[in-house]
Amino acid sequence: MMKKNSAAIKVLIADDHAIVREGLKQICSNTKDIVVVGNAENGVEAVKLCRLGLSDVVLLDIILPDRNGIDILKQIKKEMPKLPVLMLSIHREDQYAIRALKAGAAGFLNKQAAPADLASAIRQVAAGRKYISPSLAQELANQIGFDHDTPPHETLSDREYQTMILIASGKAVSDIATELSLSVKTISMYRSRVLSKMRLRHNAELTHYALKNHLVE
Repeated sequence: MMKKNSAAIKVLIADDHAIVREGLKQICSNTKDIVVVGNAENGVEAVKLCRLGLSDVVLLDIILPDRNGIDILKQIKKEMPKLPVLMLSIHREDQYAIRALKAGAAGFLNKQAAPADLASAIRQVAAGRKYISPSLAQELANQIGFDHDTPPHETLSDREYQTMILIASGKAVSDIATELSLSVKTISMYRSRVLSKMRLRHNAELTHYALKNHLVE
């Protein structure tokens, strides 16, 4: 094990999987300037350890057994606003990252990231800066550059668009599933995505939109 310097960054790890905690601890032990000072397997333990004031950075899993990681993040930031929290997740960044950053996270990192990226992220948030991966930076840039004049239906994928047209034509989900050789569950998922992306509430609004924009006759 490397000898730590006296000014090492003190890290608290909060994750419900012991093997993940050990893996993160091992990565930190391979650096000269990062040391793990505590481990928590749920949100309640994480908050209690944060209150001790021993850590400089918190590594917080976004999904914990007792409470949602975002809720724990909000509580930590409310009680200890200056304590940087780096969120970890096995999920794609675009699903949770922006939400976590808005809730006060100092950064977001996928658990599949390279050990060097984790160490770099810890150092960056400990220094008071935000950490986001290049792929997340691109996603944020895409959102900023989104053309809000683009018709909502043009943001749909090919399969989503196809599902929208068939629903607007009056076909039931089961009939669409048969026609496209897909399961009813899959078609229902596409329908939900269409309504969400187009900010519509139900099939009637979807049909009205399609007729208004001459997508169906």
